[in-house]
Amino acid sequence: MPLSEQEQRLLDEMERHLMRNDADVVSAPTDGRTLSYRNIVYGTILVLVGLGALIVGVSTQLIVVGVIGFVVMLGGVILAVTPTRGIPRGPVDAAPRAAKQRTNSSFMDRMNDRWDRRQEGQ
Repeated sequence: MPLSEQEQRLLDEMERHLMRNDADVVSAPTDGRTLSYRNIVYGTILVLVGLGALIVGVSTQLIVVGVIGFVVMLGGVILAVTPTRGIPRGPVDAAPRAAKQRTNSSFMDRMNDRWDRRQEGQ
């Protein structure tokens, strides 16, 4: 169902307002820090091991085992959610990578490009 003229104007006004006020949130630069799947897997394993130790510690009333299990769980969560800083692995040649990025760009990037082209009159 197409939008009426009033709805279209309201939508355009909301888009302009969003881009003017929240453009820094949408296009915030990344500093090369990403979550590592390896760290997420290791962190999840540590959380499960820690949870098991915590349950064993509570059921046997050994407080030391429960505390150690809790610390292991905490370490696993921290490991899983801590972003890694490093050079992204990939091909050395930058040209294919740039082409791949262009085709796999996020929805918001594509929408921003369309918006920019519309504002430029293209």
